[in-house]
Amino acid sequence: MKTSIPPVLITFALVCVALAQNAQAVVPAPDGGYPGFTTAEGTKALQSLTNGSANTAVGWFSLFSNASGSFNTATGAGSLLFNTADENTAFGAAALLFNNTGINNTAVGAAALLHNTIAEENTATGAFALSSNTQGDFNTATGAFALWVNTTGERNTATGDSAMFSNTIGNHNTATGNTALGFNTTGSQNTATGASALFSNTSGGGNIASGFSALLNNTAGNFNTAVGLNALNINMTGNNNIALGFSAGSNITGDNNIDIGSTGGGGESSTTRIGASGSQVRAFIAGISGAAVTGTAVVVDSSGQLGVAPSSARFKEAIKSMDNASEALFSLKPVTFRYKKEIDPQGISQLGLVAEEVEKVNRDLVVRDKDGKPFTVRYDQVNAMLLNEFLKEHSKAEQQRKDFEAALAQQQKQIDALTAGLTKVSAQLELSKSAPHTVLNNR
Repeated sequence: MKTSIPPVLITFALVCVALAQNAQAVVPAPDGGYPGFTTAEGTKALQSLTNGSANTAVGWFSLFSNASGSFNTATGAGSLLFNTADENTAFGAAALLFNNTGINNTAVGAAALLHNTIAEENTATGAFALSSNTQGDFNTATGAFALWVNTTGERNTATGDSAMFSNTIGNHNTATGNTALGFNTTGSQNTATGASALFSNTSGGGNIASGFSALLNNTAGNFNTAVGLNALNINMTGNNNIALGFSAGSNITGDNNIDIGSTGGGGESSTTRIGASGSQVRAFIAGISGAAVTGTAVVVDSSGQLGVAPSSARFKEAIKSMDNASEALFSLKPVTFRYKKEIDPQGISQLGLVAEEVEKVNRDLVVRDKDGKPFTVRYDQVNAMLLNEFLKEHSKAEQQRKDFEAALAQQQKQIDALTAGLTKVSAQLELSKSAPHTVLNNR
């Protein structure tokens, strides 16, 4: 919808009138100066002007159709040829050629905003920039062929040769760099900074790519963030990935991955990787040491993966009793020691085992480094063996208790039997003593 002329421009026109009344005439008079602050130079420039004012047309058929539109500037053959609206600026042959009612557009470059008809507030700088735009508003294209195919997409910013070259209806995208978001058509809310960043994206939305070829092959993936040269450059349809660093996540095709300084692990998903194997040999994370927390102990495997060792039967196979395997404990030699200064500057006295000595007893109780040398002891396994030995000794003690109780019960039976026998004998003795006494009395 056509808007009214801003008061500032009306003020400008009045000031010009006042200055014109006091100005001295230029001799000879300038060619192309007409009433109503109008300047026209070129075949049929401003040919249809009726009551429009403050227009400047320089070039063949420039502002040819303009009748009542004001404050337009057209420089170049056919620039703003079909325009009837206000406040458009076109520099270059065929710039804003088909614009009709669109206002506040700026086109600098041959065929820039060529097909614009009713769209407003667009800025195109560069040959064929926003050339196909018809109804998309609030776009900014800087660079030859930037936003070249855009038709109705709005609020896009493309800076660089062929930036957002193929965009048609995608909205709220920002592309900075040659061919950045080059093939985007319908994807929206993407940000690409760097040559060829998000180059292949077509319909993916909510992506952020910063760096040469970052998210290069992404087509339909959404909500990815790639910062760094070649970051996430083979991802096509993966979603919610984050990659930071040179070639970070460059092996990723899955979803929900976080790769910082790591190329990632191929088609994996929901994985976090920090650092590259062989490049980082130490890790410091603030906020852990000294922080009181409850939970389950975290372990690390030989590949560097963190996790919790599961105990559920669903994660195990070949389950059988430990039996006598734990008797290897009796050959272990606990020692006291101190770590070297580079490991423990405080030199605190430690209690434990020596991995090389443990290896001689049971190789499965030792963890090795990348060179296959003993590195540490699997103390959790030692604890399980201790439990097994404790249970074995407890079972022996329990059996001994039962045997003792059984023997005690047997002894009690024997005592009871002896007691009964003694009682019977005693009764008989008493009986034998009383019988002779009765005979003598009878006499």
